[in-house]
Amino acid sequence: MGSAIPALPILAEDDSMLSRKFGREIANYFSGSPLNRISFLRTDYGFLRAAFAHPQAAFLLLDNLSPLVKDPAHLSYVARDVVTPLTGEEPFRESEQEQVREFNSAVTRPVVLFLGIDEKQPGFQYREYKGNPYFAVDVTPKGTTADKAQSIIDLIKATGVSFIDGRRLMSLNAPEAAIYAEARSLLDWNARNPFCGGCGQPTMSINAGWKRVCPPSDLAVLGADGTPKARADCATRHGVSNLCFPRTDPTVIMAIVSADGARLLLGRNKRFPPSWYSTLAGFLEPGESIEEAVRRETWEESGVAVGRVVVHSSQPWPLPANLMIGAVGQAVPGGETIHLGHDEELADARWYSFEEVREGITNGVSGLGDPAPPGYKEGGLRLPPQIAIANQLIQAVLDGFLGAVPKI
Repeated sequence: MGSAIPALPILAEDDSMLSRKFGREIANYFSGSPLNRISFLRTDYGFLRAAFAHPQAAFLLLDNLSPLVKDPAHLSYVARDVVTPLTGEEPFRESEQEQVREFNSAVTRPVVLFLGIDEKQPGFQYREYKGNPYFAVDVTPKGTTADKAQSIIDLIKATGVSFIDGRRLMSLNAPEAAIYAEARSLLDWNARNPFCGGCGQPTMSINAGWKRVCPPSDLAVLGADGTPKARADCATRHGVSNLCFPRTDPTVIMAIVSADGARLLLGRNKRFPPSWYSTLAGFLEPGESIEEAVRRETWEESGVAVGRVVVHSSQPWPLPANLMIGAVGQAVPGGETIHLGHDEELADARWYSFEEVREGITNGVSGLGDPAPPGYKEGGLRLPPQIAIANQLIQAVLDGFLGAVPKI
């Protein structure tokens, strides 16, 4: 059997006018972090120094994006003294300007990522902001710090905890899944961008892991007089550059309902096992609205023409850094004929009656690589688990999303 399916994030009760009109907000897996990111303090090195040095600061270690865990449902955090052999006692001692001036591409600097503060644990205070600080540290052995990183990994493993494969980690409890999603996405972005997208020269991480800059000089490249040789000018050093900040790739995922509101369009990707279907999905392209992307992707993949589109909810997807924008759309009359010849991404697409889909939700839900659950009848419809936004979209349609009273 596969791993137990974790619960979804639980949002606070809300009696606002919007909630009374549209229903409670939908929170999907990988969202609902318990941390306040206080992003405006990432450039405040006084804050970062104090947070890093605080005795109740918690550090999440990732080795090749695989997080340290107590068990498949719970992350494991370490104290500051475990990471300082790699990070140094005060990684935020120098100002950002000093770090840029002393940049040396021949020396590996481990990324120390500030995740946020947990305001339910107010042991740390900086100005009016209270909450224990959380960091993530990349301990992947690499470059000039490979031996130090490996020593930390060996030390940690000796205590009985371990790093779990993070490529398809869907077993964490909801709050810690959100923390992991933030850490994984940002450490992955830092690792993927060691060179400047503007000029191709080595970059460095600043803003506690939330920005990469292209320094004007490099101590690894000295001139004849022994001083750092000035680099060629780079556009990213002028104004605000989107090449310097983490990217999020928006993806639309949609539950498409027939014109008569009685059937649901589902597709089977070529990598899916037999009978395993899901809602259609695709990347949102530049110069395209969410609604347009839903209509385009549905037609390209299935041949079905879609009219009205309504956004349902969204889900951060840290593999590597997508935002899944969930929507419900309705086919136009006469536009329901399935044709897979435009974009041959799908192996199959079908219209299923709501009764067939309810049977699949009841007896055919499982993870993509997991065996069918008890009660499943061979040949029946299999569907994604609750942690996938596709499941939430399907449930919304079955629960009357298209009914007279809107429930967004």
